[in-house]
Amino acid sequence: MPKQKTHKGLSKRVKVTASGKVKYKKSFTGHLMSSKSAKRKRSLSKASTMTKALAKTTKIFLCK
Repeated sequence: MPKQKTHKGLSKRVKVTASGKVKYKKSFTGHLMSSKSAKRKRSLSKASTMTKALAKTTKIFLCK
C-alpha cells in the first residue's frame, strides 16, 4: 500500500498545534473592509481553532 500524500493546499492554510488543535486564519478579510465594524475586523484578524469534528478530518488530509 503506498504512503498517503499530504494535501498541500490545506497544509498551507492550517497549522496543527503541539496539543493537537488545528489553527486557521478566518475568512472575509481580503477586501471591502470599510463597511465592517472595528469590532468585527478585530475579531476576524485573530486566528481561530477548528471544532473537533472538522479537526479530525483535517488531520487525515495532513497525515498527522
